[in-house]
Amino acid sequence: MTEPTLHHVACNDTHGGHRMAYWQWGDAGSPHVVLCVHGLTRQGRDFDALARALVARAQGRLRVVCPDVAGRGASDWLRDPAAYQVPLYAGDMVALLAQLQQQHPIQTLDYVGTSMGGLIGFVLAGHKELPLPAPVRRFVVNDVGPTIEAAAIQRIAAYVGQGGRYDSLQQAADALWAISTSFGPHTPEQWLELTRPMVVPASQRSADGTAKVDAPAGTDGPWMLHYDPALAVGLRAITPEAAAQGGAIMWGLYDAITARVLVRRGAQSDLLSRETVTAMTQRGPHAALVEFEGVGHAPTFVDPAQAAVVVDFLFD
Repeated sequence: MTEPTLHHVACNDTHGGHRMAYWQWGDAGSPHVVLCVHGLTRQGRDFDALARALVARAQGRLRVVCPDVAGRGASDWLRDPAAYQVPLYAGDMVALLAQLQQQHPIQTLDYVGTSMGGLIGFVLAGHKELPLPAPVRRFVVNDVGPTIEAAAIQRIAAYVGQGGRYDSLQQAADALWAISTSFGPHTPEQWLELTRPMVVPASQRSADGTAKVDAPAGTDGPWMLHYDPALAVGLRAITPEAAAQGGAIMWGLYDAITARVLVRRGAQSDLLSRETVTAMTQRGPHAALVEFEGVGHAPTFVDPAQAAVVVDFLFD
């Protein structure tokens, strides 16, 4: 399968629930599932190149599932901006896995999480009371750790929710590249493809602002960012005390992980420090580490060599 199919799962919240979209690749009946979860303002199509590589390595006998976390992409926006938090996201992933299990039983579960997606993964892999259909077997943590550097939070908070309208897809790509150069080298064509699912024609917004469909190639603009600007509310409310408390909780979850763990780090990352990643290799699951020179936060999966690190880890 060269393109994914779009599906939805019903998720609970305190305001009547919401739908989370997810993109599915490969064999929908495969008992081996790889769940790939994106970063703060991104969406599930970030994993297109990796999903293709994984399905090819498995000769099609694999189910790769890439959700659009609530408030992003084709998923519903939450009625309460304060609910944009890791516990709700983790609950949504449990609901997703339950739906996948009902459709076709899961025997092997692997997880790939970029930044925020990695934090969600700490909960799924480290919290032993969650009703998962199978324990996480292998866990790829992409440029995040239990301790997040305050300077990176401030940098990200400065741009989240600030995007406006763009007259063309290329203009949107240029604007996103201006705040994303830390992702590392990409050709203009690669970056345009990464940008395409990040925006939606303004005409495809519903009355409450929620975008219900993916932006198809060739659609006229103007274009708008494909996520809820209210994501910034919780981010800007983080205090040093709250960050420290959250870090302590995440370290407890990390230390409880029994899955094999691989950490991918941009060598120039401002979010995952050298001190934190070293600790991740020395405690808990004793993660393996791969670093990419010339990359900050966070490495993508567009470069075949960077994707191959994940493919080899999941299939060695």
